Amino acid sequence: MPENETSPYSKRSPVELLASLPLQQQLEVLSRLSPEETRNFQWDWRGWWARPNQLAPLGDWSVWLILAGRGFGKTMTISEWVRGQVEAGDAGRIALVAPTAADAREVLVEGPAGILAVSPSWNRPVYEASKRRLTWPNGAIATTYSADEPERLRGPQHDAAVCDELAAWRYPEAWDMLQFGLRQGRHPQCVVATTPKPVKLLKDLLAREGKDVVVTRGSTYENRANLAPSFLSTIVRKYEGTRLGRQELLAELLTDVPNALWQRSKIDELRVLNAPALTRIVVAIDPAAKSEEGSDETGIIVAGIGADGHGYVLDDMSGQYQPLTWARKAINAYKGHKADRIIAEINNGGEMVEATLRSVDASVSYRAVHATRGKVIRAEPIAALYEQGKVHHVGNFAKLEDQLCEMTLDFDRAAAGYSPDRLDAAVWALSDLMLGSNSLIDFF
Repeated sequence: MPENETSPYSKRSPVELLASLPLQQQLEVLSRLSPEETRNFQWDWRGWWARPNQLAPLGDWSVWLILAGRGFGKTMTISEWVRGQVEAGDAGRIALVAPTAADAREVLVEGPAGILAVSPSWNRPVYEASKRRLTWPNGAIATTYSADEPERLRGPQHDAAVCDELAAWRYPEAWDMLQFGLRQGRHPQCVVATTPKPVKLLKDLLAREGKDVVVTRGSTYENRANLAPSFLSTIVRKYEGTRLGRQELLAELLTDVPNALWQRSKIDELRVLNAPALTRIVVAIDPAAKSEEGSDETGIIVAGIGADGHGYVLDDMSGQYQPLTWARKAINAYKGHKADRIIAEINNGGEMVEATLRSVDASVSYRAVHATRGKVIRAEPIAALYEQGKVHHVGNFAKLEDQLCEMTLDFDRAAAGYSPDRLDAAVWALSDLMLGSNSLIDFF
């Protein structure tokens, strides 16, 4: 991407501009710094290191929404904002909310761009992991929260908050609970940093742009000076110009895929907070053919059917696992949800799938299924159930929903570069629960 004065990719920090000067000019600039400025150079975010769009906007805003691509520097931006609020005395009780508890700890607190990393020794907070708490020398306190546990946000009061990867939050009601608690101080503010996905919560915030929400948009390319060359030469080039690249690199908010079997608006419309009493629950597994790095995921979906005849997706535990790991996760889900049966596709594993499961728990109720039709043919009847308003997601399953809403009638796995294993597992589960003998599944 060529650099010019109007290009959104030409925004550089003062230190990047300094680095672009000849060595002699660099030395001249640095020689003019006072001893105190020299000592604080590494920690002077606002004066040296931040690009213009990494600095908090002026004005009377309630939410600063940073909508940016991978590698933009979102985590550094929100960590430095927290540090600035504390040092200025503008915030004393801060909420740090991430998709999971591990994300809050490993990204926002202890990560390479987390709060501890950006804090100088003379104002470094003490982190008490058992209390999920950071405490600064001036008494300011930040507490970590998982968006997977909205109820933890019911009650605590804050005067500032940061929300990481909001579009990946499983339970959007965590946002509501956080807002109810932002009631301390003169003007509580919240900073949201996320790669965009067309989820309802993000759309609602964007609808408030120009009112109490200020939006900063940025791309991966803006931070290329700080990204590994291998990342730029492989990941960026692989996805540049693709739909996924437009979302993950350029931070474009993309709407539904044309001719997709599922529509996000319909999934949002049918989403529920809690499932009713369920008459039957199953755990469906779509094992990956291989388990090495870069292989497809193993889909593990928990779903149930209510007395109303509607299906309810309860959990998504999919991921890249070794066989024994996915077996343990599936059986933990089976026991935790008090499921009636585990269903597993055996196209890629044959009898080994059952043997792996029974090596963990020999008493598990199990049924093998074998796919004799293509993915699209198997998916169409389930997509029709969604269209009829008969399937509900209990919470937000961002990765599963991405796969559902990218499945088109002409889906080609080779062209897509991956297998939608979460989707496949969901189809197995809902077919067993809702289609019965009409299902396009061969049971053994």
